[in-house]
Parts: sequence; C-alpha cells; structure tokens
Amino acid sequence: MGLNIPLISGRYPRISAIVVAVAMLAGCGGQTGPGGINDPYEPTNRKIHEFNKRVDSAFLSPASEGYGVVPEPLKRAVGNVADTLDLPGDIANNLLQLRLADAGQNTLRLATNLTFGVAGLFDFSTAIGLQGKPTDFGETLHVWGVGEGPYMELPLAGPSTARDTAGSVVDIALNPVRLALPRKEANAATLLKFFSRLGDRDRFSETVESILYDSADSYAQARLLYLQNRRFELGQAEAAGAGGQAAAADDSFIDPYEDPYAE
Repeated sequence: MGLNIPLISGRYPRISAIVVAVAMLAGCGGQTGPGGINDPYEPTNRKIHEFNKRVDSAFLSPASEGYGVVPEPLKRAVGNVADTLDLPGDIANNLLQLRLADAGQNTLRLATNLTFGVAGLFDFSTAIGLQGKPTDFGETLHVWGVGEGPYMELPLAGPSTARDTAGSVVDIALNPVRLALPRKEANAATLLKFFSRLGDRDRFSETVESILYDSADSYAQARLLYLQNRRFELGQAEAAGAGGQAAAADDSFIDPYEDPYAE
C-alpha cells in the first residue's frame, strides 16, 4: 500500500492510530476501478443518509434560506474569511504532499488576503489572479498511496470514503488555526465556517434539493456524484502536482455542482 505517515505518529499517537486503522480499512476494503463503487456498508449508510435528509429538511434547509436574506456583501465577506482560515491547513497539507509550489502559492495568497484583503474580508488575491490550491488530509493520504476504501456516509457530514474520513479527523484535530488561536477565537472561526457552509447550502439549494428530494434514489445519486467529483479532483491535482497538464474529464464524469459536503 506504500503507506508512510510522517510527522503525526510521534506527537499525536491517538490521531495516528485512527489514521492507520482507517487506512488499513481502505486497503482491505477492495480496490475499485475509476468508475467502480465499493459500498459494503450500504444498509447502514442508507440509514445514515435518511437521518441526514431529516436534519437537512428540519434544520439546514430552513437555516440556509434564512441566511440567504443576509446582504450579499456580508455573505461574501464571511465566505472570504472562512476561505482564508482554511489556508494554513492547505499549506500544511501541500507541504506533506511535497507540493512546494502549491504551498508557496497558498502562502502568498494567505499573506495577501491578511494584508490587502483586510484580515481576509476581501479576496484580494483572487482579484489579482492568485488562485488558491485547496487540499485536505484525505488528498495527502491519497498522495501517500492509501486506497480510497469503502464508501461511507457520515452523520451530518454526508458522503465520504474511509480514506477521506481519516483525513477529516486529522484536518479537524490538527487544524493550524484551531491550534494557534485561543479558544474563544477558535470557536468564532468555527462559527464563521459554519455560516459559510450555510451560504453554500443556499447557493446550491436547487441542485441539492433536486438530488435529495427529487431523485428516485437520493442515496445512490449522492454517492455517485460524490465519488465522481472526488476522483476527478484528485486526478486533476495529481496531474498538476506531477507538473503535467490537468487530467481531462472522463466521458462518464458528471460535475453539476461544487460538492456541498466538502470540508
């Protein structure tokens, strides 16, 4: 499997144990082809999916509608700050992936938005053509050779895989912003990110509701879209990281929306 987990195991043994356990699950869960679906836990996943739908219907959808009445400049500022808060984690994962150019670009983006963007309220870096290189620890595990593993639907978080679940645990536990800021400021940062996600839910409401409530089988539809989007993202990042051209989309690829479940 080629698994190599540097930097984490020495200082954070519990997190390392979680990552190794889920990585083993990913490795033993059977590998699938580019278009294959590995879902041995489908009965349980479907129950969690129905729970997530109920939460969305009762809370997230109404809350996102309420957030939708917030003036657009304020919503954009909240989203910009949330994106800026993600950059230290992106930089850390860029370094773990040995993608030094991406790390440098994200560092420049962070510095630019914190200074000229007034602490991230304005996305000045994008305005001058300095695009971000978003990533996560799930992608880091992919770069290290960890297989995708079984498909999983997580309570509240939505579609995932064994590998991405391990990645989410590490991203949350070792988030540089959370570790660096005092508790009050870290909680405020988490709240900002939550409102940013509500903005995403409102922005893509038609597509999300079409998948969840209009599909004949919303579970199968959400699973298909998540796996295709995630594999496409990783394929493009891998090609770009190798210094080549971005991978061309597969004929079967469907990209109707930016994944609303993304961390």
